[in-house]
Amino acid sequence: MTPLAVAVVVPVHDEAALLDACLAALTAALDHTRRTHPGIRIAPVVVLDACTDASERIARSWPVSILRIDARRVGTARRRGVAAALAELGDPAPDETWIATTDGDSTVPLTWLGHQLDLRAAGAQVVLGTVRPDFADLTPAHAAHWLDTHPRGEPAGNVHGANLGMSGAVHLAAGGFPDLVEHEDVEIVRAARAAGARVVATDRNEVTTSGRFEGRTPGGYAAFVHATHERISGRAGR
Repeated sequence: MTPLAVAVVVPVHDEAALLDACLAALTAALDHTRRTHPGIRIAPVVVLDACTDASERIARSWPVSILRIDARRVGTARRRGVAAALAELGDPAPDETWIATTDGDSTVPLTWLGHQLDLRAAGAQVVLGTVRPDFADLTPAHAAHWLDTHPRGEPAGNVHGANLGMSGAVHLAAGGFPDLVEHEDVEIVRAARAAGARVVATDRNEVTTSGRFEGRTPGGYAAFVHATHERISGRAGR
């Protein structure tokens, strides 16, 4: 059954340079979903976590709710954002709820949320979407390596908070996002699997995220991009 209420959460920590593009893409995707899935209620919440830049000013120019916190933990930001979005939706029944998350440095494609809901209607309880770095931030060799190692139609099933969705019931059973500095997405999916959730991986509607080398958490996606760049550069220098 297609859920009637959708919570969409975007944690942000000083993303003024990228947030406008993020929210433009997200707004387009949510508007598209409202057209293709009539009756859906969507509550997008941007969680501004210890922001000191212009992120709040930018967020206020888009049709999203804003929550300000000072946790400096992405896990806490996602957890608080989910709670705020569900409250805005009137605390719907978990079985009638879908929770989707992305990040403030990422852009979702137009059919991002609609595809998650279609997978949910087909029986998925957790959807693991793929992400790719913005090739404009990479060298041509690094971009080519990424394409060579990520063949289309063969998602590895990695967990990315920038492209993640799950039913409200599974979110509840998994205990919600843990209050961690990083890897809160991996931990909640691990808990969901332990609870018996049906997990589906897809590389349709891939999310583009920043290809920067220094991210907002020590071991996040930026660290992976940096390590890959160093490995490729080392081979090229031999």
